[in-house]
Amino acid sequence: MSDKDEAFESRDDDKGKPGARMPGKGGGGGGQRQNFSRRKMCRFCADEGTTIDYKNVAMLKHFITERGKLVPRRISGNCARHQRSLALSVRRARMIALVPFTVTGK
Repeated sequence: MSDKDEAFESRDDDKGKPGARMPGKGGGGGGQRQNFSRRKMCRFCADEGTTIDYKNVAMLKHFITERGKLVPRRISGNCARHQRSLALSVRRARMIALVPFTVTGK
């Protein structure tokens, strides 16, 4: 037997051990953790009194990053209907210069 064969045999011995890496198991020996987080609720569906308006710049700023991009709905928690309405309001606010298109450096 050569040195390479001995190396492969030692790897075969490790397969049953708890800390051994197994293909498709996510690596490591510990149990897999499942992260359960609360589903984000659309703030416009939850509170019927809140409306999306392009003139309400303070509300629109919550949905725009510091670079001037729209926050996606998987992060903001908006439903599809209100995310489309929000995007339309941001575009309108940009056209009349209430919200900047992009934010440049200092």
